[in-house]
Amino acid sequence: MAIEIVELHHPGYRIDETLLDTTVEFYTNVLGLERDKSRPTIPGIPGAWINVGEVGQLHLIGGKQPSPVAKGPGEDPTRPHVAFAVADILAAKKELDRMGVTYWRIEGLTSPDALQVFMNDPCGNMLELHQIDKCNCRASNRAKA
Repeated sequence: MAIEIVELHHPGYRIDETLLDTTVEFYTNVLGLERDKSRPTIPGIPGAWINVGEVGQLHLIGGKQPSPVAKGPGEDPTRPHVAFAVADILAAKKELDRMGVTYWRIEGLTSPDALQVFMNDPCGNMLELHQIDKCNCRASNRAKA
């Protein structure tokens, strides 16, 4: 049985942190998007979250690589990636275990109860899975923040 993806939530883009303000201005002033001001401060990982409609964000990620939260070689959540929401992250993790898929996880990075699961596809593209109601990617969740 495959993982049950509910929504595409965000791409993570690497940026030059010296251009953070200019990049945010591009997305807000040129493209008319809104910055999510509730992005937590993540030590050593400067960046911004840009809201895109009811479902979705762009995560602009700066800082050195490997980042302070990297788990090891290739296991850095600041690498470019695409994030998907799942209905039940623990069930998704259990299914990955059952299928023998290699992954790694980060807990509490974006909120105290956040669990993010990361893996690479066969071409090396990094993917993130997270619980649908534990992030700001949905406008309904941002309203709570």
